[in-house]
Amino acid sequence: MIWLQALVYFSFTVFVLVVLAKVVKYATMPIHLRWELYPVPHEKGRAEHGGSYFEEADWWKKPRETTLIGELKDMLMEMLFIKRVFEYKRPLWWFTYPFHTGIYLILVWFALVFIGALFEIAGFPISTALVQQLGFLSWLPPLIYYLTWIVGVLAMALMLIFGLGLLFRRLADEGMRSYSSPIDYFNLLFIIAVVATGVAAWQYDSDFAVARSFMKSLITFSPLPSVSGATVLHVVLLSLLFLYLPFTKMTHFFGKYFTYHKVLWEDEPNLRGSEIESEIKKVLNYRISWSAPHMKPGMTWADEVLKVSPNEIGVWKKEEEK
Repeated sequence: MIWLQALVYFSFTVFVLVVLAKVVKYATMPIHLRWELYPVPHEKGRAEHGGSYFEEADWWKKPRETTLIGELKDMLMEMLFIKRVFEYKRPLWWFTYPFHTGIYLILVWFALVFIGALFEIAGFPISTALVQQLGFLSWLPPLIYYLTWIVGVLAMALMLIFGLGLLFRRLADEGMRSYSSPIDYFNLLFIIAVVATGVAAWQYDSDFAVARSFMKSLITFSPLPSVSGATVLHVVLLSLLFLYLPFTKMTHFFGKYFTYHKVLWEDEPNLRGSEIESEIKKVLNYRISWSAPHMKPGMTWADEVLKVSPNEIGVWKKEEEK
């Protein structure tokens, strides 16, 4: 089944390249509209009460004090525990947190299968038995064996059970249903289908030995071992998911970095001669391509700012009140 291996190579390559392209695109986008909303976790000594360096008299004359630990703490709380959903959407958190925990465990499982495959390539079988050739590390192969089984089974259970729970919640909750688009349901069903076929494949590979053999064939570019029809279906769907994922909003797994660091938390002061001032000048020279009662296409943002008068602002307010 060379075609199955080729599909895996192709889908993974596309996934990596598209994700990298998106990262570069996000990193090089023009400066965002400045929010200056607080609290910001890197504000040293002020984040707890929502303060900022603007509280200081003559703040522009003083060096800024920031804390990387504050950012890392907030990031880890969001990544590991989905903090904001817990705080603002608690009923949803009980479904989405176990589901995302299952995703994290699947990634750990892939890493364990990869490590196990490397051990077997080196001539050390992964099983319940100690490998005496490894000396004082003879316990490593059995540890990998049991961890692979525990993590894999737990990941499948969490993703399948709570994936279905998220789907039913979207259908049953009027609030969620009102802003759920067809693609939201499709994405969930797609992931559930991948996990369900993974569970089916597991019935023919209870200790994940076939999974390690499959990984070995991918690493060594060797012939694929005999696999079940359920395994073939699972690998095909998983490969299609890898092809599909980077083109969807599910790329928030890396996009969040930019929405937090480059939008919510980006409060570098706009001082004369600074890099921020230079970036803002570039944006002000962009031409407007859309129109509205208060906007004329073809003009730059700088032109629009200069032409605004108190009378125009009064007209806009009256139009909004109608």
